[in-house]
Amino acid sequence: MKPKRKSRPWHGLFGAAGAAALCLLLTLALSGDRAQAAAAGAALELARPEAVAASAQAQVGSQVIPLGRAVGIKLFSDGVLVVGLSSLDTPEGPASPGRTCGLKAGDVITHLDGGEVDTIEEVQDHLAQHPGERVTLQVQRGKESVQLTAQAVKTTAGVYQLGVWLRDSMAGIGTVTFYDPSSGVFAALGHGINDVDTARLMPLETGSILGATVSDVKKGAAGAPGELHGDFDLTADLGDLYANTEQGIFGYLEDETLVPEEGASPVPVAQRGEVQTGKATILSNIAGDAVEEYEVEITHLYPESAGESRNLMLQVTDPRLLEATGGIVQGMSGSPILQNGKLVGAVTHVLVNDPTRGYGILAENMIKTAQSCQPGAA
Repeated sequence: MKPKRKSRPWHGLFGAAGAAALCLLLTLALSGDRAQAAAAGAALELARPEAVAASAQAQVGSQVIPLGRAVGIKLFSDGVLVVGLSSLDTPEGPASPGRTCGLKAGDVITHLDGGEVDTIEEVQDHLAQHPGERVTLQVQRGKESVQLTAQAVKTTAGVYQLGVWLRDSMAGIGTVTFYDPSSGVFAALGHGINDVDTARLMPLETGSILGATVSDVKKGAAGAPGELHGDFDLTADLGDLYANTEQGIFGYLEDETLVPEEGASPVPVAQRGEVQTGKATILSNIAGDAVEEYEVEITHLYPESAGESRNLMLQVTDPRLLEATGGIVQGMSGSPILQNGKLVGAVTHVLVNDPTRGYGILAENMIKTAQSCQPGAA
């Protein structure tokens, strides 16, 4: 039986960054109740998506349907991520209980006094119910589990706090790479959803994709990556996420409105040895909900150990895309790359100093991760 939906507020946006590239839009408008999302995080009340049942799933196939559709993505963290530490003003002077107890940016608080916490509100409520008491924190620090003891202090405003900036959810716009009708699995982004402050891969508890339309484009230029701006509908989830990984996000599609009625035939997934430098195309959604095919060139293939989501370099050559966007812009992450009738990969990053060029991940790597991370996978 699937758990009941749990209501929780939405704080902040998501993105991913690399040494030479930035890859995901951080600005979007939310339709429905229409509130402007902001990294500072005004709370927006949303119905939390149902978790996917953890049962064995069908094998992700070797033939998939490339999509290239922009979608809204919302993610709720497993635990509460520490994104910063600060000093508090108290009647006795400055204090920073979070820093004093040993918390670090990038830590994930999973339990307080043995009770599970997944939202900022749950942390705040626990501190309010135990004013000034010593609290035991269970923290995930990378692969290590750490236990710390902290004592909230009463600020000059009369509130008990730890002096810790927290994040429990993220949102943004990205592109769905493919859908596998045989298993119901979809893949998007080609890279993980990372916290914008700590660059840590967000631990996924639940998440979903939503229908979206691209409202306008900020054109990219050298030193200033462009971005897609989109509106998305909060009233209905199109699919549930089951994994947030370095190779992309993966889930099960529940509403096939993203799949075009015409031209939706599966294509083979190219193996690494079949991918060549030279002409290719990408599918991308840069206006409304229309997906168009644009010409690119694969200029370089990297060794398997060169990077989890940087397996190839591509350059945009299509005059239409160059005119509309300047090349690759944030929000296009996940755009499928096609060559010789096969899906070879997905766009993942744009070079900051040259928006006509960017990195891509091989589709075979996305397929392998999609399969290995499925609930119930051996």
